[in-house]
Amino acid sequence: MPTTLRGFLTVVFLFSINLFFAQQKTISGTVTDNFDQPLPGANIVVQGTTRGTTANFEGYYEIRASEGETLAISYIGYLTQTLVIGPGFTFDVSLEPGNNLDEVIVVGYGTTTRRELTDNITSVGAEQIKEIPVPSIQGALVGKVGSVFASSATQHGGQESTILSFHISLLHHGFVIVGLPYAFQGQMRIDEISGGSPYGASTIAGGDGSRMTSENELEAARFQGKHVAEIASKLAK
Repeated sequence: MPTTLRGFLTVVFLFSINLFFAQQKTISGTVTDNFDQPLPGANIVVQGTTRGTTANFEGYYEIRASEGETLAISYIGYLTQTLVIGPGFTFDVSLEPGNNLDEVIVVGYGTTTRRELTDNITSVGAEQIKEIPVPSIQGALVGKVGSVFASSATQHGGQESTILSFHISLLHHGFVIVGLPYAFQGQMRIDEISGGSPYGASTIAGGDGSRMTSENELEAARFQGKHVAEIASKLAK
């Protein structure tokens, strides 16, 4: 290839990259409910990409996006809303409570259905919610037991921050949070690298996700599951 043509193509390529990144901008906003209360932990994702973030304790978020791209904003118990990015830098979103109360199980890594779930876990289904004497779905989960299991890449800080970020959503709905008490002696082990903290059981997968869950981590999850069931039983009396 002639040197002049090669140089021209290089310039065009670099120009295209610069143009692409120049189109992206940092946008921000606040995610609230229909009572104008912030929704901490709400998920904001640019559809069709791997870009995503979560709202902080005040419902505030920031994310990089381009005009014409679509944001999907979701939160447990609320209808997902989409928003096409236009001119400007501030995009506030108000979510409405969802009407689909089919049984959904919330776990530390997202949501699933009972058919797909293999863990020993309980849930709050549509029939149970209908029996709760509250004027709206927003109060239906108050006093229910919530607990988190997590998987993170690192042992130092990663597992705790992952679990605590999910606790924000549970607290917002009024859950009684149950963690992994020090009665589980496996938390004090120093002979091996192991996940788990008072905030909840966890496994450390490694940066590439290749590490398998250890027996100690599995035992911690079993202990926490039993502890959650015992607390839920006592609260139901």
